Amino acid sequence: MALSQGLTGRGRMAAGSSRPDPFRTGYAVPVAGGSLHVARAGAAPDEAEAVVVAVHGITASHVAWRAAVRALLEHADVCVLAPDLRGRGRSAHLPPHARFDVHVDDVVSVLDRLGVERALLAGHSMGAYVAARVAADHPRRASGVVLVDGGLPLAPLGDGEDPDEVLEKTLGPALARLRMTFASAERYVDFWREHPAFSGAWSEDLEAYVRADLTGEPGALRSLTSEAAARVDGRALLLDAPTRTATERVRAPIGLLRAPRGLLDDDRVMIPDSALDAFLAKRPEVDAELVADVNHYTLLMGAGAPRTARAITRALARA
Repeated sequence: MALSQGLTGRGRMAAGSSRPDPFRTGYAVPVAGGSLHVARAGAAPDEAEAVVVAVHGITASHVAWRAAVRALLEHADVCVLAPDLRGRGRSAHLPPHARFDVHVDDVVSVLDRLGVERALLAGHSMGAYVAARVAADHPRRASGVVLVDGGLPLAPLGDGEDPDEVLEKTLGPALARLRMTFASAERYVDFWREHPAFSGAWSEDLEAYVRADLTGEPGALRSLTSEAAARVDGRALLLDAPTRTATERVRAPIGLLRAPRGLLDDDRVMIPDSALDAFLAKRPEVDAELVADVNHYTLLMGAGAPRTARAITRALARA
């Protein structure tokens, strides 16, 4: 196992920043096809009171957890392990994958390699499905699960529905971004500043997240996230029954946070009331909370970050 030399590259803000990066080191964990980058915040796994695995969304990276993890470390003596999933962030170099299950295998490899028997599994958006799959498939490894605006059972596609068309309807702007190029890092930052989700909500953490997502040469910079990887995982959420319904099989305590607004700060929420009501009818013990005045992104990366941290703290107390 290789220990990274600190996370001092594109994702770190300048010295003296009022919002320092909580991810100070990391690991290169051997997985099928190469090594998975795993950022670490807090104490080493064997020195912390508990371990939290924080999994990002479909086109994101571990940097999305920066604000929430900083808030978490103010109140909990934990080790946070935040992998860059295949095709994203510093794991973008891994070969293409054809099945969602590989993310489950990768997270288990991280736990095995770092000697972690049990961890609290937290996931945002698609990462919530990864967390749920790990907890469902490997119940002894999960002390609890926190779902951040994702992870609830998805209805199967209707007859005649094309999964690629459904993906375009739900993730179209995010997928389109992966095909775009930018003349400079500043142009990419400006692109994100104009995103509806971040209107009036820009911060150092968001800028760090955006700058960490760039690769390529000046004049033709692009997102590190692989569109092919995003499409494989997006299709799995629609078509793969073990992934779509993983949360129904989780037996560890579950915490759930919802945002009242969607990807574009609109009313197309990720977890509709009907889906939540159906799930709570089966699992009334779930600790579910609607966080006011946030959208799908800012629940984790903006004003909702402290609430996400508190939900993880509550989950640790229940574990």
